[in-house]
Amino acid sequence: MPEDSPTKTRIPPQQQRPPGLTREMRPTPDHGEASYQGSGKLVGKVALITGGDSGIGRAVAIAFAREGADILLSYLDEDEDATSTAEWIRKAGRRVVIAPGDITDEAHCQALVARAVEELGRLDILVNNAAFQRTYASIEDITTEEWDTTLRTNVYAPFFLSKAAVPHLGAGSCIINTTSIQSKDPSGNLLAYATTKGAISNFTVGLAQMLGPKGIRVNAVAPGPIWTPLIPSTMPAEKVETFGQDTALGRVGQPAELASAYVLLASDGASFMTGSIVAVTGGEAMI
Repeated sequence: MPEDSPTKTRIPPQQQRPPGLTREMRPTPDHGEASYQGSGKLVGKVALITGGDSGIGRAVAIAFAREGADILLSYLDEDEDATSTAEWIRKAGRRVVIAPGDITDEAHCQALVARAVEELGRLDILVNNAAFQRTYASIEDITTEEWDTTLRTNVYAPFFLSKAAVPHLGAGSCIINTTSIQSKDPSGNLLAYATTKGAISNFTVGLAQMLGPKGIRVNAVAPGPIWTPLIPSTMPAEKVETFGQDTALGRVGQPAELASAYVLLASDGASFMTGSIVAVTGGEAMI
């Protein structure tokens, strides 16, 4: 874990322009670069990960690669972060395809799935992780355009991608969505984001029922407060400073601390897990 990790020091006030960059964050997030050791759980598999350039997506990509998976890395336009993540995947000895673009566009989602199959040979795991959020004190400040963007990024895109992926997923394949503690404990200043996370949880459980007869598992991970570029690029600086301090552990979580949950859900060892919401919240209740 980096020496300046938030598990050891407080987060200083800071702010970035959206969507944020890893190199500008203080302290540096831990994605498991120095700590995650694979054991061959995903050998021979191909994963498509959205929001894979940084944060949770980067930690999952590194872990999957070290478990033996090849990766299609989807991201919006953060080329610097995506290039860094791709290098970690290559260092693990795995193939990677980097694919910038807007997942709110259904045609782009279809193209992502097609590229995974064409360039990596198959598709076994879809990780719907990319997200959009903003903070507002009043509903009157949320524009219709922004509400639409939040829903299209967080809810429509997983639908588009899942719909495109299912014809290529065989028995034993899986879809893993990223929901949130906000799905059960919504914050007023994250109204649009929290709304979408509740939808993602229901989408996960419903799709699990629909795809169960095909042998395709659908699960979700529900993070609590995690230190990713989304935080300093969407929250006021003073809120960033106290982010995560109300958890049972009294600190923000690291992207690396979620990776094993995604690995579990992607592995054959979770063959009886579907329709599950796995909470990684630092002790915040998912009731």
